[in-house]
Amino acid sequence: MKKIIIVTSQFNTEITDKLTEGAKDYFAEHPQADYSLHYFTVPGAVELPLFAKRCAAKKDVAAVICLGAVIYGETDHYDYVCQQVSFGCQQAALDTDTPVMFGVLTTQTADLARERTGGAKGNKGYYSAKACMDLLREYEALAEV
Repeated sequence: MKKIIIVTSQFNTEITDKLTEGAKDYFAEHPQADYSLHYFTVPGAVELPLFAKRCAAKKDVAAVICLGAVIYGETDHYDYVCQQVSFGCQQAALDTDTPVMFGVLTTQTADLARERTGGAKGNKGYYSAKACMDLLREYEALAEV
């Protein structure tokens, strides 16, 4: 059985815990008979790409979902973190030929992040899990071509 790894940054846990709940909600509503789900945490968003790459390199992993929240502060740190994490997750996918879903919020305020964890903008953890399964279904269809 192939594995889906959900890895969540533990920085801004008020936000990231809700993203994980959103992913769990999706999988509870849409059980996956062909995949087993495995949840991990990393200290911060910058650690997501390397952990994702390590997971994606395993032969029995079908996909990795990265969840996190980077919220703008008073320094340029936000810009560096956002760029590293987004490029790193994409590179992990390209290097391993395994889907690495980018469910990392990059918002100007905590309120904007909250809106995306079950508020007016839905839950991006839920949507990341859905996008993951949609992509895996397309990969299965492509294999039939």
